[in-house]
Amino acid sequence: MSEHKASIVWARNGADFGYKNYPRDHVWRFLNGVEVPGSAAPAYLGNPQRVDPEAAFVAALSSCHMLTFLALASNKGFVVDSYEDAAVGHLEKNTGGKLAITRVELHPKIVYSGAKQPAAAASTPAPTAAISCAAARSCSRSRSTSTS
Repeated sequence: MSEHKASIVWARNGADFGYKNYPRDHVWRFLNGVEVPGSAAPAYLGNPQRVDPEAAFVAALSSCHMLTFLALASNKGFVVDSYEDAAVGHLEKNTGGKLAITRVELHPKIVYSGAKQPAAAASTPAPTAAISCAAARSCSRSRSTSTS
């Protein structure tokens, strides 16, 4: 259906290649010219001033959910003024005993305006929750992992 490409560039630059010494800093390059400074997470000797792959993965899931949520909300006639998410990814051992981001918790805060407002009736699921669940099912990245 579509391809999404990124280039990763890293160089040792003369540093010792012992595990504790080699540089983790690298650059993610995208076709549109955007470059993102990457590194390992600080727990794995990375640079805390750069984006680590685990944080980028969590951000990608959250971003996908938001974009899908906005499309679904718009199609249902809601007007969304803002959307913020404090997503949390959990790096844990998976069923095979290997470290993995096993789940991502999304905590969106959505502000609506306009005549049609979501109502949180006790007897029916709130439209926000229903749209959020539909967004999680529709996002291709969330189908690749577990989100809640």
